[in-house]
Amino acid sequence: MTTTATAPERPTLTTGERRLNRGALIKGPIGFGIVTIGIAVLSLIFARPGISPFVLATRSDFVALPPLALPAIVTGVVLTVALAAATIASIIYAMAGRTTPLWLVVVFAILALGAFLVWASAGADRGIVIPSLLVGAISLSTPLIFGALGGVLSERSGVVNIAIEGQLLGGAFVSAMVASSLSIPLATLFNERDADGALIRDAAGGFIASVIAIMAAGLAGVGVALLLALFGIRYIVDQVIVGVVLNVLVVGITGFLYSELLTENADVLNSPPILHRLPIPLLSQIPIIGPALFNGTFITYLMYLAVPTVWFALTKTRWGLRVRAVGEHPKAADTVGINVTRRRLTTVLIAGAIAGAGGAFFTLGSVGGFTKEVTAGAGFIALAAVIFGRWDPIRATLAALLFGFATYLQYALSSIGSPVPGELMRMLPYLATVLAVAGFVGRSRAPAADGKPYISS
Repeated sequence: MTTTATAPERPTLTTGERRLNRGALIKGPIGFGIVTIGIAVLSLIFARPGISPFVLATRSDFVALPPLALPAIVTGVVLTVALAAATIASIIYAMAGRTTPLWLVVVFAILALGAFLVWASAGADRGIVIPSLLVGAISLSTPLIFGALGGVLSERSGVVNIAIEGQLLGGAFVSAMVASSLSIPLATLFNERDADGALIRDAAGGFIASVIAIMAAGLAGVGVALLLALFGIRYIVDQVIVGVVLNVLVVGITGFLYSELLTENADVLNSPPILHRLPIPLLSQIPIIGPALFNGTFITYLMYLAVPTVWFALTKTRWGLRVRAVGEHPKAADTVGINVTRRRLTTVLIAGAIAGAGGAFFTLGSVGGFTKEVTAGAGFIALAAVIFGRWDPIRATLAALLFGFATYLQYALSSIGSPVPGELMRMLPYLATVLAVAGFVGRSRAPAADGKPYISS
Protein backbone atom coordinates (compact mmCIF):
# COMPACT_ATOMS: atom_id res chain seq x y z
CA MET A 1 0.00 0.00 0.00
CA THR A 2 1.50 3.31 -1.02
CA THR A 3 0.84 6.69 0.40
CA THR A 4 1.31 10.02 -1.26
CA ALA A 5 2.70 12.97 0.63
CA THR A 6 0.54 16.01 0.58
CA ALA A 7 1.72 19.55 1.07
CA PRO A 8 0.64 21.13 4.32
CA GLU A 9 -2.30 23.40 3.97
CA ARG A 10 -1.64 27.09 4.19
CA PRO A 11 -3.52 28.92 6.90
CA THR A 12 -6.55 30.74 5.62
CA LEU A 13 -6.18 34.49 5.94
CA THR A 14 -9.08 36.72 6.80
CA THR A 15 -10.06 39.59 4.54
CA GLY A 16 -8.49 42.08 6.93
CA GLU A 17 -5.22 40.16 7.02
CA ARG A 18 -5.08 40.00 3.23
CA ARG A 19 -5.68 43.74 3.00
CA LEU A 20 -2.96 44.35 5.60
CA ASN A 21 -0.49 42.23 3.64
CA ARG A 22 -1.32 43.99 0.39
CA GLY A 23 -0.96 47.36 2.09
CA ALA A 24 2.45 46.45 3.47
CA LEU A 25 3.61 45.29 0.04
CA ILE A 26 2.57 48.41 -1.89
CA LYS A 27 4.02 50.89 0.60
CA GLY A 28 7.55 50.15 -0.62
CA PRO A 29 6.78 51.04 -4.26
CA ILE A 30 4.82 54.08 -3.08
CA GLY A 31 7.82 55.32 -1.08
CA PHE A 32 10.14 54.69 -4.03
CA GLY A 33 7.75 56.52 -6.31
CA ILE A 34 7.50 59.59 -4.06
CA VAL A 35 11.29 59.93 -3.88
CA THR A 36 11.67 59.36 -7.63
CA ILE A 37 9.11 62.05 -8.40
CA GLY A 38 10.85 64.45 -6.02
CA ILE A 39 14.24 63.86 -7.66
CA ALA A 40 12.66 64.18 -11.11
CA VAL A 41 11.18 67.55 -10.14
CA LEU A 42 14.59 68.81 -8.99
CA SER A 43 16.54 67.36 -11.91
CA LEU A 44 14.10 68.22 -14.71
CA ILE A 45 11.86 71.11 -13.69
CA PHE A 46 14.20 72.98 -11.32
CA ALA A 47 17.38 71.83 -13.09
CA ARG A 48 20.51 73.83 -12.27
CA PRO A 49 22.92 74.10 -15.20
CA GLY A 50 26.65 73.82 -14.82
CA ILE A 51 29.20 71.32 -13.59
CA SER A 52 28.93 69.45 -10.29
CA PRO A 53 32.47 69.01 -8.91
CA PHE A 54 33.45 66.25 -6.48
CA VAL A 55 36.83 65.68 -4.82
CA LEU A 56 37.53 61.95 -4.45
CA ALA A 57 41.01 61.73 -2.92
CA THR A 58 43.18 63.05 -0.11
CA ARG A 59 46.91 63.64 -0.13
CA SER A 60 47.67 60.43 1.76
CA ASP A 61 45.81 58.07 -0.59
CA PHE A 62 47.61 55.37 -2.55
CA VAL A 63 46.16 56.65 -5.80
CA ALA A 64 45.53 60.32 -6.42
CA LEU A 65 42.10 60.06 -8.01
CA PRO A 66 41.35 63.09 -10.17
CA PRO A 67 38.40 65.33 -9.26
CA LEU A 68 35.09 64.30 -10.75
CA ALA A 69 33.23 66.91 -12.79
CA LEU A 70 29.74 65.84 -13.81
CA PRO A 71 27.33 67.76 -16.07
CA ALA A 72 24.51 68.47 -13.66
CA ILE A 73 21.53 68.22 -16.00
CA VAL A 74 22.65 65.11 -17.89
CA THR A 75 23.69 63.28 -14.72
CA GLY A 76 20.42 64.20 -13.05
CA VAL A 77 18.42 62.76 -15.95
CA VAL A 78 20.44 59.52 -15.95
CA LEU A 79 20.05 59.04 -12.21
CA THR A 80 16.32 59.82 -12.40
CA VAL A 81 15.91 57.07 -15.01
CA ALA A 82 17.84 54.68 -12.75
CA LEU A 83 15.56 55.57 -9.83
CA ALA A 84 12.52 54.93 -12.02
CA ALA A 85 13.92 51.51 -12.93
CA ALA A 86 14.42 50.70 -9.23
CA THR A 87 10.84 51.77 -8.55
CA ILE A 88 9.59 49.43 -11.28
CA ALA A 89 11.63 46.61 -9.73
CA SER A 90 9.98 47.34 -6.38
CA ILE A 91 6.56 47.16 -8.03
CA ILE A 92 7.45 43.79 -9.58
CA TYR A 93 8.45 42.46 -6.16
CA ALA A 94 5.14 43.69 -4.72
CA MET A 95 3.13 42.07 -7.52
CA ALA A 96 4.92 38.80 -6.79
CA GLY A 97 3.87 39.05 -3.15
CA ARG A 98 7.36 39.89 -1.88
CA THR A 99 8.62 42.91 0.04
CA THR A 100 11.31 45.12 -1.47
CA PRO A 101 14.69 43.58 -0.55
CA LEU A 102 17.18 45.50 1.56
CA TRP A 103 19.83 45.60 -1.17
CA LEU A 104 17.44 47.36 -3.51
CA VAL A 105 16.58 49.89 -0.81
CA VAL A 106 20.31 50.59 -0.26
CA VAL A 107 20.97 50.97 -4.00
CA PHE A 108 17.96 53.24 -4.38
CA ALA A 109 19.11 55.40 -1.45
CA ILE A 110 22.61 55.78 -2.93
CA LEU A 111 21.21 56.75 -6.33
CA ALA A 112 18.79 59.24 -4.81
CA LEU A 113 21.53 60.76 -2.67
CA GLY A 114 23.85 61.02 -5.67
CA ALA A 115 21.16 62.76 -7.71
CA PHE A 116 20.50 65.23 -4.90
CA LEU A 117 24.21 66.01 -4.43
CA VAL A 118 24.65 66.57 -8.18
CA TRP A 119 21.74 69.02 -8.17
CA ALA A 120 22.83 70.80 -4.98
CA SER A 121 26.47 71.26 -6.06
CA ALA A 122 25.77 72.37 -9.64
CA GLY A 123 27.85 75.41 -10.56
CA ALA A 124 29.78 75.44 -7.27
CA ASP A 125 33.30 76.83 -7.29
CA ARG A 126 34.49 74.24 -4.77
CA GLY A 127 33.60 70.60 -5.00
CA ILE A 128 32.20 68.40 -2.24
CA VAL A 129 35.08 66.46 -0.69
CA ILE A 130 33.65 62.93 -0.57
CA PRO A 131 36.23 61.46 1.88
CA SER A 132 35.64 64.33 4.33
CA LEU A 133 31.90 63.90 3.94
CA LEU A 134 32.17 60.21 4.85
CA VAL A 135 34.52 60.93 7.77
CA GLY A 136 32.09 63.47 9.22
CA ALA A 137 29.11 61.19 8.68
CA ILE A 138 30.71 58.25 10.50
CA SER A 139 31.90 60.51 13.30
CA LEU A 140 28.42 61.91 13.94
CA SER A 141 26.89 58.46 13.58
CA THR A 142 29.11 56.78 16.19
CA PRO A 143 27.11 57.70 19.33
CA LEU A 144 23.85 57.13 17.45
CA ILE A 145 24.94 53.59 16.59
CA PHE A 146 25.84 52.83 20.20
CA GLY A 147 22.47 54.16 21.32
CA ALA A 148 20.61 52.28 18.59
CA LEU A 149 22.30 48.99 19.49
CA GLY A 150 21.31 49.48 23.12
CA GLY A 151 17.76 50.27 22.06
CA VAL A 152 17.52 47.18 19.84
CA LEU A 153 18.72 44.86 22.60
CA SER A 154 16.40 46.32 25.20
CA GLU A 155 13.30 46.33 23.02
CA ARG A 156 13.92 42.87 21.58
CA SER A 157 13.70 41.63 25.18
CA GLY A 158 10.34 43.39 25.60
CA VAL A 159 11.38 46.59 27.41
CA VAL A 160 10.73 49.94 25.74
CA ASN A 161 13.88 52.03 26.10
CA ILE A 162 13.00 55.71 25.91
CA ALA A 163 15.92 56.40 28.27
CA ILE A 164 18.65 56.15 25.60
CA GLU A 165 19.14 59.91 25.84
CA GLY A 166 19.71 59.66 29.58
CA GLN A 167 22.15 56.78 29.14
CA LEU A 168 24.17 58.70 26.55
CA LEU A 169 24.17 61.85 28.67
CA GLY A 170 25.14 59.98 31.83
CA GLY A 171 27.97 58.27 29.97
CA ALA A 172 29.21 61.61 28.62
CA PHE A 173 29.24 63.18 32.09
CA VAL A 174 30.99 60.32 33.85
CA SER A 175 33.55 59.85 31.09
CA ALA A 176 34.53 63.52 31.25
CA MET A 177 35.06 63.37 35.01
CA VAL A 178 36.96 60.06 35.01
CA ALA A 179 39.20 60.90 32.06
CA SER A 180 39.98 64.35 33.45
CA SER A 181 40.79 63.14 36.94
CA LEU A 182 43.01 60.30 35.68
CA SER A 183 44.87 62.02 32.83
CA ILE A 184 47.19 64.15 35.02
CA PRO A 185 48.18 61.35 37.47
CA LEU A 186 48.83 58.98 34.56
CA ALA A 187 50.82 61.62 32.68
CA THR A 188 52.89 62.11 35.85
CA LEU A 189 53.35 58.36 36.19
CA PHE A 190 54.59 58.07 32.60
CA ASN A 191 56.56 61.34 32.94
CA GLU A 192 54.94 62.75 29.79
CA ARG A 193 55.92 66.43 29.56
CA ASP A 194 56.38 68.89 26.74
CA ALA A 195 59.47 71.04 26.09
CA ASP A 196 58.36 73.52 28.75
CA GLY A 197 57.91 70.80 31.37
CA ALA A 198 54.10 70.88 31.36
CA LEU A 199 52.25 67.59 31.67
CA ILE A 200 50.74 66.25 28.45
CA ARG A 201 47.19 64.96 28.79
CA ASP A 202 46.89 63.53 25.29
CA ALA A 203 49.79 61.07 25.31
CA ALA A 204 49.82 57.39 26.35
CA GLY A 205 48.60 58.15 29.86
CA GLY A 206 45.71 60.16 28.44
CA PHE A 207 44.77 57.29 26.16
CA ILE A 208 44.69 54.85 29.09
CA ALA A 209 42.59 57.35 31.04
CA SER A 210 40.18 57.59 28.09
CA VAL A 211 39.80 53.81 27.85
CA ILE A 212 39.03 53.62 31.58
CA ALA A 213 36.60 56.52 31.15
CA ILE A 214 34.74 54.67 28.37
CA MET A 215 34.28 51.70 30.71
CA ALA A 216 33.07 54.09 33.42
CA ALA A 217 30.62 55.59 30.92
CA GLY A 218 29.26 52.09 30.32
CA LEU A 219 28.70 51.73 34.06
CA ALA A 220 26.83 55.04 34.08
CA GLY A 221 24.56 53.67 31.35
CA VAL A 222 24.06 50.54 33.45
CA GLY A 223 22.96 52.74 36.36
CA VAL A 224 20.27 54.43 34.27
CA ALA A 225 19.23 51.09 32.81
CA LEU A 226 18.96 49.60 36.31
CA LEU A 227 16.41 52.24 37.27
CA LEU A 228 14.51 51.55 34.06
CA ALA A 229 14.49 47.82 34.81
CA LEU A 230 13.62 48.30 38.46
CA PHE A 231 10.54 50.40 37.83
CA GLY A 232 9.54 49.02 34.44
CA ILE A 233 10.05 45.30 35.17
CA ARG A 234 9.96 44.90 38.92
CA TYR A 235 7.29 47.44 39.86
CA ILE A 236 5.33 47.28 36.57
CA VAL A 237 5.39 51.06 35.97
CA ASP A 238 4.64 52.20 32.42
CA GLN A 239 7.99 51.89 30.66
CA VAL A 240 7.49 54.91 28.41
CA ILE A 241 6.78 57.13 31.40
CA VAL A 242 9.78 55.73 33.27
CA GLY A 243 12.04 56.42 30.30
CA VAL A 244 10.85 60.01 29.97
CA VAL A 245 11.30 60.62 33.71
CA LEU A 246 14.80 59.13 33.64
CA ASN A 247 15.80 61.41 30.78
CA VAL A 248 14.62 64.45 32.70
CA LEU A 249 16.31 63.17 35.88
CA VAL A 250 19.69 62.69 34.20
CA VAL A 251 19.46 66.09 32.49
CA GLY A 252 18.75 67.71 35.87
CA ILE A 253 21.47 65.87 37.80
CA THR A 254 24.20 66.39 35.20
CA GLY A 255 23.22 70.02 34.70
CA PHE A 256 23.35 70.69 38.45
CA LEU A 257 26.69 68.93 38.91
CA TYR A 258 28.12 70.73 35.89
CA SER A 259 27.20 74.11 37.33
CA GLU A 260 28.20 73.38 40.92
CA LEU A 261 31.14 71.03 40.48
CA LEU A 262 32.65 70.90 36.99
CA THR A 263 32.74 74.62 36.27
CA GLU A 264 34.47 75.28 39.60
CA ASN A 265 37.07 72.55 39.00
CA ALA A 266 37.28 72.48 35.22
CA ASP A 267 41.01 71.76 35.04
CA VAL A 268 40.68 68.71 37.28
CA LEU A 269 37.21 67.38 36.40
CA ASN A 270 36.31 68.72 32.95
CA SER A 271 39.45 68.76 30.83
CA PRO A 272 39.51 65.25 29.38
CA PRO A 273 42.09 64.21 26.80
CA ILE A 274 40.86 64.07 23.22
CA LEU A 275 41.08 60.69 21.52
CA HIS A 276 43.41 60.99 18.56
CA ARG A 277 42.83 59.19 15.29
CA LEU A 278 44.58 55.86 14.91
CA PRO A 279 45.19 55.20 11.20
CA ILE A 280 45.48 51.56 10.20
CA PRO A 281 48.54 51.20 7.96
CA LEU A 282 47.77 50.73 4.27
CA LEU A 283 44.01 50.44 4.79
CA SER A 284 43.69 54.10 5.75
CA GLN A 285 45.25 55.05 2.39
CA ILE A 286 42.57 53.37 0.28
CA PRO A 287 40.95 56.08 -1.86
CA ILE A 288 37.55 57.42 -0.76
CA ILE A 289 36.72 54.87 1.98
CA GLY A 290 40.13 54.57 3.65
CA PRO A 291 40.08 57.87 5.61
CA ALA A 292 36.48 57.25 6.69
CA LEU A 293 36.69 53.61 7.79
CA PHE A 294 40.30 53.05 8.80
CA ASN A 295 41.42 56.34 10.30
CA GLY A 296 39.16 56.60 13.30
CA THR A 297 39.48 56.97 17.04
CA PHE A 298 39.47 54.16 19.56
CA ILE A 299 35.77 54.57 20.24
CA THR A 300 35.03 54.37 16.49
CA TYR A 301 36.83 51.04 16.25
CA LEU A 302 34.94 49.95 19.35
CA MET A 303 31.73 50.72 17.48
CA TYR A 304 32.92 48.58 14.56
CA LEU A 305 33.33 45.71 17.02
CA ALA A 306 30.01 46.31 18.79
CA VAL A 307 27.82 46.08 15.67
CA PRO A 308 28.73 42.53 14.55
CA THR A 309 28.96 41.37 18.16
CA VAL A 310 25.41 42.48 18.97
CA TRP A 311 24.12 41.07 15.68
CA PHE A 312 25.77 37.69 16.23
CA ALA A 313 24.74 37.47 19.89
CA LEU A 314 21.14 38.38 19.14
CA THR A 315 20.59 36.26 16.03
CA LYS A 316 23.03 33.33 16.20
CA THR A 317 23.31 32.30 19.85
CA ARG A 318 21.10 30.54 22.37
CA TRP A 319 21.24 33.65 24.55
CA GLY A 320 19.89 35.77 21.69
CA LEU A 321 17.14 33.23 20.96
CA ARG A 322 15.97 33.46 24.55
CA VAL A 323 16.08 37.26 24.49
CA ARG A 324 13.92 37.31 21.38
CA ALA A 325 11.59 34.73 22.91
CA VAL A 326 10.85 36.82 26.01
CA GLY A 327 10.29 39.83 23.75
CA GLU A 328 7.87 38.06 21.44
CA HIS A 329 6.05 35.53 23.59
CA PRO A 330 7.09 35.66 27.26
CA LYS A 331 4.45 33.14 28.38
CA ALA A 332 5.77 30.52 25.98
CA ALA A 333 9.33 31.28 27.10
CA ASP A 334 8.29 30.91 30.73
CA THR A 335 6.63 27.59 29.92
CA VAL A 336 9.92 26.12 28.65
CA GLY A 337 11.80 27.24 31.76
CA ILE A 338 13.21 30.66 30.78
CA ASN A 339 13.17 33.18 33.62
CA VAL A 340 11.55 36.10 31.79
CA THR A 341 12.23 38.73 34.45
CA ARG A 342 15.90 37.81 34.82
CA ARG A 343 16.42 37.63 31.07
CA ARG A 344 14.87 41.05 30.53
CA LEU A 345 16.83 42.55 33.42
CA THR A 346 20.23 41.35 32.23
CA THR A 347 19.52 42.37 28.64
CA VAL A 348 18.46 45.88 29.66
CA LEU A 349 21.64 46.27 31.72
CA ILE A 350 23.80 45.14 28.80
CA ALA A 351 21.94 47.55 26.53
CA GLY A 352 22.55 50.36 29.02
CA ALA A 353 26.28 49.59 29.09
CA ILE A 354 26.50 49.83 25.29
CA ALA A 355 24.55 53.09 25.13
CA GLY A 356 26.49 54.60 28.04
CA ALA A 357 29.82 53.78 26.37
CA GLY A 358 28.59 55.64 23.30
CA GLY A 359 28.05 58.73 25.43
CA ALA A 360 31.80 58.95 25.98
CA PHE A 361 32.15 59.98 22.34
CA PHE A 362 30.75 63.43 23.07
CA THR A 363 33.41 64.30 25.63
CA LEU A 364 36.40 62.24 24.49
CA GLY A 365 36.00 62.10 20.74
CA SER A 366 34.18 65.30 19.85
CA VAL A 367 33.63 68.26 22.19
CA GLY A 368 36.59 67.77 24.55
CA GLY A 369 34.63 68.41 27.71
CA PHE A 370 31.16 68.14 29.17
CA THR A 371 28.53 70.83 28.73
CA LYS A 372 24.88 70.91 29.68
CA GLU A 373 22.80 68.59 27.48
CA VAL A 374 25.83 67.90 25.30
CA THR A 375 24.01 64.99 23.63
CA ALA A 376 21.46 67.41 22.15
CA GLY A 377 18.75 64.80 21.62
CA ALA A 378 21.01 62.14 20.10
CA GLY A 379 19.26 59.49 22.20
CA PHE A 380 15.93 60.25 20.56
CA ILE A 381 17.50 60.06 17.11
CA ALA A 382 18.98 56.70 18.11
CA LEU A 383 15.50 55.58 19.16
CA ALA A 384 14.23 56.67 15.76
CA ALA A 385 17.00 54.57 14.18
CA VAL A 386 15.74 51.56 16.14
CA ILE A 387 12.27 52.02 14.66
CA PHE A 388 13.61 52.83 11.20
CA GLY A 389 15.81 49.74 11.38
CA ARG A 390 12.84 47.57 12.38
CA TRP A 391 14.49 46.43 15.63
CA ASP A 392 17.38 44.78 13.76
CA PRO A 393 21.02 45.60 14.70
CA ILE A 394 22.29 45.91 11.12
CA ARG A 395 19.31 47.87 9.84
CA ALA A 396 19.41 50.16 12.89
CA THR A 397 23.12 50.78 12.24
CA LEU A 398 22.37 51.72 8.64
CA ALA A 399 19.59 54.03 9.81
CA ALA A 400 21.95 55.71 12.30
CA LEU A 401 24.49 56.17 9.50
CA LEU A 402 21.77 57.78 7.39
CA PHE A 403 20.90 60.21 10.19
CA GLY A 404 24.55 61.05 10.80
CA PHE A 405 25.13 61.56 7.09
CA ALA A 406 22.12 63.85 6.74
CA THR A 407 23.27 65.87 9.75
CA TYR A 408 26.78 66.37 8.42
CA LEU A 409 25.59 67.00 4.88
CA GLN A 410 24.26 70.41 5.88
CA TYR A 411 27.80 71.51 6.77
CA ALA A 412 29.22 70.16 3.52
CA LEU A 413 26.58 71.92 1.44
CA SER A 414 26.92 75.22 3.30
CA SER A 415 30.70 75.17 2.68
CA ILE A 416 30.15 75.23 -1.11
CA GLY A 417 27.36 77.82 -1.01
CA SER A 418 24.53 75.44 -1.90
CA PRO A 419 21.03 76.96 -2.04
CA VAL A 420 19.61 74.13 0.08
CA PRO A 421 18.56 75.53 3.51
CA GLY A 422 20.26 73.93 6.50
CA GLU A 423 16.90 73.58 8.22
CA LEU A 424 15.72 71.33 5.40
CA MET A 425 18.74 69.04 5.82
CA ARG A 426 18.16 68.78 9.59
CA MET A 427 14.57 67.80 8.87
CA LEU A 428 15.45 64.90 6.54
CA PRO A 429 16.30 62.28 9.22
CA TYR A 430 12.99 62.83 10.96
CA LEU A 431 11.08 62.79 7.68
CA ALA A 432 12.74 59.48 6.86
CA THR A 433 11.69 58.16 10.26
CA VAL A 434 8.06 59.13 9.67
CA LEU A 435 8.14 57.31 6.33
CA ALA A 436 9.68 54.27 8.00
CA VAL A 437 7.10 54.16 10.77
CA ALA A 438 4.37 54.53 8.16
CA GLY A 439 5.78 51.43 6.48
CA PHE A 440 7.07 52.91 3.24
CA VAL A 441 10.31 50.91 3.58
CA GLY A 442 8.52 47.76 4.64
CA ARG A 443 6.33 46.76 7.54
CA SER A 444 7.65 48.18 10.83
CA ARG A 445 6.52 45.93 13.67
CA ALA A 446 7.86 46.05 17.18
CA PRO A 447 8.39 42.83 19.14
CA ALA A 448 4.98 41.52 20.15
CA ALA A 449 5.57 41.89 23.91
CA ASP A 450 7.50 45.18 23.70
CA GLY A 451 6.42 47.37 26.61
CA LYS A 452 4.09 44.73 28.05
CA PRO A 453 4.88 43.68 31.61
CA TYR A 454 4.88 40.00 32.40
CA ILE A 455 3.97 38.41 35.72
CA SER A 456 4.76 34.75 36.03
CA SER A 457 1.74 32.70 37.02
